[in-house]
Amino acid sequence: MTDIAQLLRNNIAWAERVERDHPGFFRKLERQHKPKFLWIGCADSRVPADQLTGVMPGEVFVHRNIANQVINTDMNLMCVLQYAIDVLRVEHIIVCGHSRCGGIEAVMRGTTPGVLDHWLESVRRLVEAHPEADVDDIGQLNVRHGVESLAHNVLVRRAWSRGRRLLLHGWFYSIANGRLQDLGVSRGPQSENAP
Repeated sequence: MTDIAQLLRNNIAWAERVERDHPGFFRKLERQHKPKFLWIGCADSRVPADQLTGVMPGEVFVHRNIANQVINTDMNLMCVLQYAIDVLRVEHIIVCGHSRCGGIEAVMRGTTPGVLDHWLESVRRLVEAHPEADVDDIGQLNVRHGVESLAHNVLVRRAWSRGRRLLLHGWFYSIANGRLQDLGVSRGPQSENAP
């Protein structure tokens, strides 16, 4: 039980530190929610979007799942995507994978029982298509696949047809050195590759 209590104590210390360093931050945050970014990342606890990008709470709208999957029939993701596009009017959607992804490693080892086996089906297809690839190669291919799926998503396409400047990006995070890498697969409404 002390671990849970410690989390609550950590929260108090964090809130006090934020308020001291940024007076009025929480009152301002309470009144507005206008992030420019939607982050689609892995549920891995080592990959926190706001900390990796050095931004404060409220600047990145986040959706996380096992192995940062972009599955256009996933109702949870589709609701997040629609809310981000139509309500929050985000300008950028980032699909971010990471090194040593446990979900991808499980697929490569053949240890994905039950529902997880179904969830990671697209990763399995990548592994089968690239038998020589290591876990990080598959992780990067998975991000590329996610960006491509978003580029064909009806919600994204409708936003583009309405003239929205909505840009898609594929990034990869190295847990070993804490660095984000742009995979150079950005997409936008005007061309195959966005600036």
